[in-house]
Parts: sequence; structure tokens; C-alpha cells
Amino acid sequence: MRVSSKMEYSDFLKNLQISTNKVQKTMNQLSSLKEVNKASDNPLLVAKILDLNVSISQNKTYGQTISDSTLWSQTQDSALDNVSTLMLNIRNLIESSANSGTATPAVYNANRKEISQSISGIVDALNTNYDGRYIFGGTKTQEPPFAVIKDAEGAAVSLEYRGNSNNLQREISDGVSLDLATDGSRLMHADGSSGIDKDSKSELTEFFSGLIDTLKSGDPDRKLSSEYLSGIDKFTENFTDYRSKIGSIENRLSSASARNKSEKNTLAETLSNKQDVDVAEKYMEYQNQMIAYRSTLAMGTKVMQTSILDYLR
Repeated sequence: MRVSSKMEYSDFLKNLQISTNKVQKTMNQLSSLKEVNKASDNPLLVAKILDLNVSISQNKTYGQTISDSTLWSQTQDSALDNVSTLMLNIRNLIESSANSGTATPAVYNANRKEISQSISGIVDALNTNYDGRYIFGGTKTQEPPFAVIKDAEGAAVSLEYRGNSNNLQREISDGVSLDLATDGSRLMHADGSSGIDKDSKSELTEFFSGLIDTLKSGDPDRKLSSEYLSGIDKFTENFTDYRSKIGSIENRLSSASARNKSEKNTLAETLSNKQDVDVAEKYMEYQNQMIAYRSTLAMGTKVMQTSILDYLR
């Protein structure tokens, strides 16, 4: 088969174009430090990179949710710590009032006023908000969930709950959700049960109202040493149990945060392996391609110099 000059020129130009494209592609990779710069470079790899970017974005969202939920739970724990201190103070005042040897009308009156202040303090603590959202109102996070009940003189005699009995749900990873302990109605019952009957007052509301009335009357039936001392212990224990539940939620969030960070590092490493170039390796590849490119050009000059005189020799 005779090889014509046209075929030689055609093969030369084709090979030159291939070498040029390779050099250009490698130069683009070195300048951008990315394996692919457009979908046509490697459609399958681009699809994998896009999926990884979506996973990284989701991981970041979950990480922010976990961080927000952790701070929420820590705020709840701090608020309940204040409540526990106030409940202990109320217990000490009840015990002081129940002491038949020192209890006098003046003592009852002073203790009643201090308990009234403690009730207001409990409401303030339970109305703590995080980032503009109330933490014990169920899913009603825009309004204070607890309110002080006052007598005709304006003194606090009890408290009431105005939130709902739902917990806030947070998605902390793909297909995994967690309920934050935001149902404040559980704090109003000595047994930690949920819900408030609209037609009747909660146990804690009745407890404080009865305690204030008993102190006003001077405790002729000695309820302070029996009913109210044991009652304050039950409610305090319920607050402690609720706080323990929040602690377990914090622990779970801590584990979820560790997994989220580990997944973040894995995804980032995987994306880097698929998307980023190894500069040293890519530069060596570029050097080899340049040698091939220059060799093609050198051979081309020989081919292109052929004239009719070469055929007349």
C-alpha cells in the first residue's frame, strides 16, 4: 500500500492535536489544581464529586443542628440547676416554718414572702430562652411558657404552664432524629407525667397555692411538717429526673457530634482524592507530555519539508 503525502500530513496533524490536547488538559489541571474542570472531562467522576459535595453540605447542616441542640440542652441544664437551688431554699423555709419551737406568725409571714420570691425566681428560670426561643414551652417557643399567679397584693402565690406537651424534634443525621426535652408540662407533675388539663390546675400549681395559704393561716393543722415537706421533695426529685434526661440527651448529642466530625473528615478526604491533583505526579506527567509534544513537532518538520525533489532523487 502506497503512503501518500496527504496521509502523512493527516496522521501528523492528528497526532499533534492529540499531544496538544493532552498538554492543554494537564496545564489546566495544574493551574486549577483540580482533576476535572467541566463535566465533559470525566462525566462519571464529575457525578461522584457532585454527590460528595451534596453529602458534605448535608453533613455541615447536621453538624450545625447538633451544635445548636447541644447548646439548647446545656441552657436547659443551667436553668434547672437554678430551679433546684430555689426548690432547696423553699424546702429549708418549709422546714423552718414547721419547727413548732421557733415558728411564730412573724416567721410564717417572713418565710411566705421569701417563698413568694423563690416562686418568681423559678418562673424566671423556666422562662429562660436560647437564641430567642423558650426552652421549656414544648413547640411553642415564641411565648413565655410559665407565668406567675399573684394574689390581690401582687405577691406570687403559684405558677402555671402555658406551653404545650410536645417535644422539639431534631434530625441529627440521615434518617436519625432526636427529641429535645422541651415539654415543660412534665415539670408540673410530681410523677413527671405529660399534659395539663385545661379544666383543672396542675399539681405544682396547687402545691404552691396550698403552701402559701397554709403559711398565711399559721399552719394550725401542721401540714408543713408532713404534706408539704414530702411534697417539695417529690417535685424536687422530678426536676432532678428531668435534668438527668437532659443529660442523657447531651451525651447522645456528644456522640453524634463525634460521628459527624469523623464523617466530615472522611468525606473531605474522599473528595480531595477524587477532585484534587497530586501536583508532583501531575507535573511529571506534564513533562513527559511535553517531551512527546516536542518530538511530534520535530518529526512534523521532517514530514512537512518533503517536496517533489525528494521523489526525483
